[in-house]
Amino acid sequence: MAIGIQVTMDAADPGKLAEFWAQALGYVVQPPPPGFESWEDFAVKNNIPFESVNDYSAIVDPEGKGPRFFFQRVPEGKTAKNRVHLDVNAGLGAVERLVALGATKVEEFDDGKGHWVTMLDPEGNEFCVQ
Repeated sequence: MAIGIQVTMDAADPGKLAEFWAQALGYVVQPPPPGFESWEDFAVKNNIPFESVNDYSAIVDPEGKGPRFFFQRVPEGKTAKNRVHLDVNAGLGAVERLVALGATKVEEFDDGKGHWVTMLDPEGNEFCVQ
């Protein structure tokens, strides 16, 4: 039996990055726990300081099939190439939609075995679209 995973990304703005990836992947921002109308409501009722409300965000597959993505604020910026990246199997037609969402197209490849586009998310994390 396979073990479930969560994909965690460091971020300068977890909420903004979560929104980008939710739209890019067809996910939704994870709703607050039962009994809370919003994450802000959850924060207030749990004495979480206002400046910490956007320290974390998460997105989930609305069908419950894909892994949860968790975004956490870190103080340092991205300084090097990712050692792991996502391959988004959305078809090359998705490239312009992702650019409109805030991604950057870096380079297009066709090696005879496959065709893909290397891109950057709004915080500079590399990913590919194929």
